[in-house]
Amino acid sequence: MPDHDDSPRPDGVTDDPLASERAEPLSLNAQLRDAVRNAGIGQVAPGEAPSGRALLTAVGGVRGLAESVLPGLAFLVVYAITKELVPSVVIPVVIGAVFVVLRLLQRQSLAMSLAGILGVAISAGLALVTGKAESNFIPGIVINAVWLVGLLVTLAIRRPLIGLIVGFLLPPDADGSHQDWRADPAKRRVLTVATWIWVGLFAVRLLIEIPLYVTAQVELLAGIKLITGVPLYAAVLWVTWLLVRTVFRREDDTAAV
Repeated sequence: MPDHDDSPRPDGVTDDPLASERAEPLSLNAQLRDAVRNAGIGQVAPGEAPSGRALLTAVGGVRGLAESVLPGLAFLVVYAITKELVPSVVIPVVIGAVFVVLRLLQRQSLAMSLAGILGVAISAGLALVTGKAESNFIPGIVINAVWLVGLLVTLAIRRPLIGLIVGFLLPPDADGSHQDWRADPAKRRVLTVATWIWVGLFAVRLLIEIPLYVTAQVELLAGIKLITGVPLYAAVLWVTWLLVRTVFRREDDTAAV
């Protein structure tokens, strides 16, 4: 997404399109919009041309990638070498804690690191309590199942999730009202297809991971989770971006046609 200069101009006017909403801290709409914009999928800006840099930002940047990949990679490597449960689940927690400390020292946002270490800690706790290495993957399987069900619900009620996200990202009309993408059959169709693609992402993860979990193929499960994690997420995000761009064009692009 393009960078926006939110600093005030000499006349005291800000370029922030959400300035009026930010002035109302209790505005639920403003809070939801900020949450969507800060999420990875929020980088799929309607009408913007996708770029590698924006995609990297969407998956958390270089540090975000490291925080997402290294704990799982550490589990795989340690378990493959030692076949010991305790070091295999404790070392990823230590890695997550290191990232939290680094962000704290550099006074950066802790949201991603804390969320990451919480997930790793819960996974490690389940594995230690059950004494089974495959239990380390239960939280991930549950999260994928919840996302899958949630996406299917939005499709069933004809409010595809990608459409809802795009709706928050669209600029308001001239009268200040929100654009209604549902009134356009082409936009509704594309956003529905994009949502089905995300359904496919979570369905593929579950179809692969559940049998491996049931059969306790820990090393293979760890490797597959790494492959279907950030790489597959980034690929689906890129395809979604391209689809959204087919029906949402920037004004300057339209004028050039």
